[in-house]
Order: sequence, then C-alpha cells, then structure tokens
Amino acid sequence: MLFFFACVGVLILGYYTYGIFVEKIFGTQPERQTPCWTKEDGVDYVNMPTWKVFFIQLLDIAGLGPIFGPILGALYGPQAMLWVVFGSIFAGGVHDYFSGMLSVRSGGKSIPEVVGDEMGMTARQVMRVFSVILLLLVGVVFILGPAKLLSNMTGLNVSLLIACIFAYYFIATILPIDKIIGGLYPIFGILLLFMTFGVLGGLIFNGYELMPNLDFTTNVHPNDMPIWPLLFITLSCGAISGFHSTQSPLMARCMRNEKNGRPIFYGAMIVEGIIALIWVAAGVSFYENSAAMQAVIAAGSPAAVVNEVCNSLLGPIGGFLAILGVIVLPITSGDTAFRSTRLILAETFKVDQAKTAKRLMIALPLFAIAFLVSQVPFAVVWRYFGWSNQMLSMLVLWSAAIWLVRNSKLHWIATVPAVFMTAVDASFILQAQIGFGLPANISNIAGVAIAIATLVAFLVFVRPPSAVSGDPTPAE
Repeated sequence: MLFFFACVGVLILGYYTYGIFVEKIFGTQPERQTPCWTKEDGVDYVNMPTWKVFFIQLLDIAGLGPIFGPILGALYGPQAMLWVVFGSIFAGGVHDYFSGMLSVRSGGKSIPEVVGDEMGMTARQVMRVFSVILLLLVGVVFILGPAKLLSNMTGLNVSLLIACIFAYYFIATILPIDKIIGGLYPIFGILLLFMTFGVLGGLIFNGYELMPNLDFTTNVHPNDMPIWPLLFITLSCGAISGFHSTQSPLMARCMRNEKNGRPIFYGAMIVEGIIALIWVAAGVSFYENSAAMQAVIAAGSPAAVVNEVCNSLLGPIGGFLAILGVIVLPITSGDTAFRSTRLILAETFKVDQAKTAKRLMIALPLFAIAFLVSQVPFAVVWRYFGWSNQMLSMLVLWSAAIWLVRNSKLHWIATVPAVFMTAVDASFILQAQIGFGLPANISNIAGVAIAIATLVAFLVFVRPPSAVSGDPTPAE
C-alpha cells in the first residue's frame, strides 16, 4: 500500500516541481491575449472559466486509455506503475503542455499545423494523415468500448447502443463547444471522481493488499510478452499519449490566460496518471495473478475486468455508478475526437466552420467512414491505435524540442522523451506483426540505433537563430 501512495505522492510532487520548471522554460506571458479573446466565434473559440476548461481537458484526454491501457499493462507486473509515474511527469506532462501552449501561441491551430510550423510541410502532411487516422480509430474504439459496457449493464443490443453513441457524437461535433460539451462535462466529472476513488476505496475497504507483488525484475505477463517495447505502446494514456495533442488545441481555443496552461494541460495529465495508477493497482491487487486477469480479458475484453472489479468491490449500486463513470470517460473523449478531426480537416482544406452547413459538409462523410471502421474487430483497431498514438506523441515532442532550440531555451526537457519514444516506436513497428515482423533482438537494437541517429541529426541540423545568423543575441 505504501508503494502505491508513494507513486501518487510523486506524481503530485512532480506537478509542483517539474511542472513549474517546464512552465518557466516555456515562458508564459500572462499579458498576452489568448485565442478565445482574439478569435471568438461562438462555436470553437469560446471564452470559458478555467475550472470548466480543466474538466473538459481532463475528460477529453481520459478516455478508455487510462483504464484499458493500465489493465493490460498490469499484466506485466508492478513495472507498469513506474512507467505511469515517470512517463506522466517527464514525458506525458511535457507533451501535453507544449501541444496546448504552442497551439495557444499559434492562435489555436490544430496539432498538425503546429508541427508543420516547426518541422515543415512534409511533417505537416504526415501529421495530418496520422492525426485523422488516429482520431478515427479513437472515435471508433470509444464507441465500441462503452457500448459493450452499457450492453453488459442493461442487456440492450450492442448495435443499438453503438447507433445511439454515434448520434450523440454527431450532435456534439456540430454544436458550439459550450452547449453540450461545456454543459455536461462538469456532471461527467463528478462521475469520474466517484469511479476513480470508489474503486480505490473498494480495494482498501475490502481488505485487498495494494500492490502485493513488488518484484520489478520479473516479467509476469502470462503470454510472455516482452516489456520493451510493448508496455510503452500498450500503456499510453496515463503515461504519454499522442491523442492528447489532438485534444489540447480544443482547450487552447477556450483558455483565458497563458498562466492557466500548467493546471489545464500538465495538471490534467497528472490527474490522468493517478487514474491509471488506480487501475494498475486494481489489476495487480484484485486478481490472484496475471494469468487470472488474462483469462477474464480473453473471455471478453478489458471491459470485462472493469465490470467484474466494479461490481465486486462496490456492490450492485456502487458498481453501477462506477461503471457509468468508466463509460463517461470514452464517450467524453470520443465526441471531442470527432470534433478535433472536423477542425483538422477544415484547416487542411480551408473550410470556414462558423456556419452549420460547412460543419455538416465535413462531419457527414467523416461519420460514414467511422461507421465502416467500427465494423472491424476491437482487438485489431486497438492494436493500430496503440502504435499510431505513440508515433504522434513522438512527433509532437520533436516539434516541441525544435521550438525550444529556435527560441534559445532548454530543449532537453522535450528532446530526452522524444528520443525515448523514437526508440519505442521504431522497435515496435520493426518487430510487430502489423509491421515488419523482425526478431526482437534485431528490432530492439535497430530501434535504439534509429533513436540515436535521429538525436544526432537533431543536434546537427536544428540550431538557434543566433547560431544560424551569427547574431550573438539570443532569440526572444
């Protein structure tokens, strides 16, 4: 139990130490007007209170990822807890903060445009493709997951529930952000808090030993899946997730002051990390061993683990409310996933979104494609989502590192996690069956080599303005 609460304490400490350090390096300008003041349009650029922006950001990023990912990560053992803690503080928090604040500085641009400004047109086009594909996969995953949970609770047909969730997503994508999303999310936030602390309290009250296995040297995955690089792909939301970078610009368009960036972006990532810690602890503590949990997952999906844990720990009523909280998470990420996709496509094809007809012009074909993707089996969609997600996080971190260099600031806060994620992504795609299918040893060595080569290229070719022009005066 002490180890679990120590991990929570380190996350909170990280917000008040490393989070402040990152904020100072970025250099907030409280007197500078944010996009909600300069571009207010009543649809996507809307001035909202900071507490509401924080809740929306948290619910946007905390989909099924910080629940399903940690459950799957718990199969490896307590190593998953360490990845959540260090990933959230040194990678995810930095990633989310810069994806949000660089969007603020660029006038609320979506993440492909932000990356393109720093890395050029090729990177912009790659990011556009990756972002749209990822967001479509996220939207679909966050339809299938809650639909299955709702079906377990109500007995209603899964296809009917999928249709209902699709309808809600469509409405939330089209209407102004403060109408449905801004109105419902505070209520959803209460459910989220109940679910999070309800599961933790249920474990303690029912006498479960939190984190009974603290052997960090042994991989206990029942299928003998390697920790490197699979843990870092599987457990993304809750540590670092490229999906977050597609959501941060939504709140960059609604944030009143740059000084609110740390609580909204870095802070929401830390809270998501705490949610992930609780679900890792639930997976490791509730089941006798990882094989027992794997049997439940194999019989259904991680949703089956959620259903069993919540009902066993909290009883029928408490379990019902807790599962509702779990259902809220993906739904409140799925709606904004489609909204982000609409805005990325609008920026790409330069379609003004102030009028409803223009929003429908993009949304209708978008949802038609999403429906087709939803017919693909969940396990296949999740597999592609994992790698696409972490590729996006890597590109965003490199963009942040380039921005820091060009502004004569300490770039290593973004460069180090960017190098790490480059090694993870390269190693995974080289050995995965959805990639090149190479032997693990070869792909891991090659992945690290690719990361080192990328770092060398970055250090050689990306220079501050003073180094390029010969001007000894640092750039502002």
